[in-house]
Amino acid sequence: MAHPTQLGFQDAASPVMEELLHFHDHALMIVFLISTLVLYIIIAMVSTKLTNKYILDSQEIEIVWTILPAVILVLIALPSLRILYLMDEINDPHLTIKAMGHQWYWSYEYTDYEDLGFDSYMIPTQDLVPGQFRLLETDHRMVVPMESPIRVLVSAEDVLHSWAVPSLGVKMDAVPGRLNQTAFITSRPGVFYGQCSEICGANHSFMPIVVEAVPLEHFESWSSLMLEDA
Repeated sequence: MAHPTQLGFQDAASPVMEELLHFHDHALMIVFLISTLVLYIIIAMVSTKLTNKYILDSQEIEIVWTILPAVILVLIALPSLRILYLMDEINDPHLTIKAMGHQWYWSYEYTDYEDLGFDSYMIPTQDLVPGQFRLLETDHRMVVPMESPIRVLVSAEDVLHSWAVPSLGVKMDAVPGRLNQTAFITSRPGVFYGQCSEICGANHSFMPIVVEAVPLEHFESWSSLMLEDA
């Protein structure tokens, strides 16, 4: 999860997020190079009184500064399109979970099980135990098996919400009357935090998302226990 004074992204916990981080670094290097070149040209033009006639009128330079930006845009567009297709790919998910947004909590239904579902409310500050995070902990976590393709169907009961977990590279709008879907694979066990990312009313800041990735054996034990309690 994020920590104070952090400037970059959270550590990636899914293959898609790793690709997004690599693309971010790739695009940032291009921006740095362009910014350095433009800054150098500005300083050179301001600080010298000499004029180069080949810069004022040169077909070669005009060809270069027309073709070079097009090449740079292609270098940015190709990996971007690749990641867009990767994010939209959902192949044979091992588990499907329906996430419903409400004012102001989330409810989860494990559709592969007959009667496995629960509401997930934020734990009030006064009820937190040492080690828990304020405004991020929930009374019920969305538990998933690690290294398995998970499909999440996202919708809302009342107003617009958005189901987002940054470290998994997942963000999907929850629209009343519409069923959107996204997918992710957790590459390691852990607890990953997110929040509603769409302004949804007075308590918008108080409907966190907690995804806990565990080994498959632990997930089976958890699901059996939840079904017994139900």
